[in-house]
Amino acid sequence: MRKYNIAVVGALGAVGREMLKTLEQREFPVEVIKPLDILSNAGTEIIFQGKPVVVQAAETGAFKDVDIALFSAGADASKILAPIAVAEGAIVVDNSSAWRMDDDVPLVIPEVNPDALSWHKGLIANPNCSTIQMLVALKPLHDQYGIKRIVVSTYQAVSGTGQKAIDELNQQIQDYVSASPIRSNVYPYQIAFNALPHIDIFLENNYTKEEMKMVHETNKILDKNISVSATTVRIPVFRSHSESINVEMKKPFVLDEIFTILKSAPGVVVVDNPAEAQYPMAIEAEGQDSVFVGRIRRDLSIENGLNLWVVADNLRKGAALNAVQIAETLVQKNLL
Repeated sequence: MRKYNIAVVGALGAVGREMLKTLEQREFPVEVIKPLDILSNAGTEIIFQGKPVVVQAAETGAFKDVDIALFSAGADASKILAPIAVAEGAIVVDNSSAWRMDDDVPLVIPEVNPDALSWHKGLIANPNCSTIQMLVALKPLHDQYGIKRIVVSTYQAVSGTGQKAIDELNQQIQDYVSASPIRSNVYPYQIAFNALPHIDIFLENNYTKEEMKMVHETNKILDKNISVSATTVRIPVFRSHSESINVEMKKPFVLDEIFTILKSAPGVVVVDNPAEAQYPMAIEAEGQDSVFVGRIRRDLSIENGLNLWVVADNLRKGAALNAVQIAETLVQKNLL
C-alpha cells in the first residue's frame, strides 16, 4: 500500500491535536507526518505513532513534499497558506470557514456528498461542525422523503471556540465554587452555569454568522431548495454539540421506517428508548466517531413533521475525523 506525506497545519491547537490522534487511530497510511504551526511554536516536540516529531513553521516551502495538508489554523491563516500549499503540490483539506462558500471549492461530508471530491482543484473545505452532524443524520431521510424545511437549535460546547474557552470555563467553575469574582474574556458574558444565544458575530439580519453558516452550507451540500432556520447557543459543556432538529418532509412517512433508515445510515448510531431514559448525551459522545440520534418522534403540529435530537463530538466528527475521512476518500477514489 502506498503511503503519504501528511501535514497538519495548526498542529498544536485542539483540532490539530485531534487530527493527529485520528490519523493514528484510523491507521491512515502515513509515510511522513509534518506538524506545522506558527513560527513561535516551531521546535516544539510532539509524539506521533510513538516517535517524537518536531513542529515546523507553517510558511512558504513547508508543503513541497506534502501529499495532503489538513488545515486547522483559522480562516485568516488559511486564506494565506492554503493557496501556497496547493501551489507547492499539496491537496488541502481546510477546516476553517475561509473557502466553504467558494463555488470552486467542494464542501464535503464523506457520508453525504463524497462525489463532490471528484471536481476538487487542490482545495477542499470541511463544513462547520454543527452542519456536519446535522446533515449526517438528515441525508438518508432527505434521500427517502425529501426535506422541505429544517428548524434547528444548537447547544454547542466551548471547545468549539478553542482551548482558551475551555480554560475559561474551567476557571469560572473554580471561581464560582470558591466564591471568587468571575471574569469573562473569551465570551461577552459568563459561560459557566449560563447559556449564550450568540455564536460568532451578529449580521445585518440579526442572525449570527454561525447560524447563517448552517443555512448556506446545508444548501450547498444537501439541497439548495431546503429552507433552513437556525438558532445557535453556547452552553457550559466542554466537548460535543447537541442539536434539536425539526424537519418538514415532502412525503408522508411511517415512524418505524425512520428508525430503520437511521439505524442503517453510515456514521449514525440511534440511541432512543424513552422507557429507559436512553437518549444521546454530550458526555457520552465525547471521543466517539459517530453521530448519535434520539428523541425521534413526530411533530404533532405539522403534516410530515419530525423531531430529532442529534449529538456528536465537535472535535471528532465535527472537525478532525471529517477531514481525515476526506483524506481517506481521496485515497480510495484515487483522487490525489
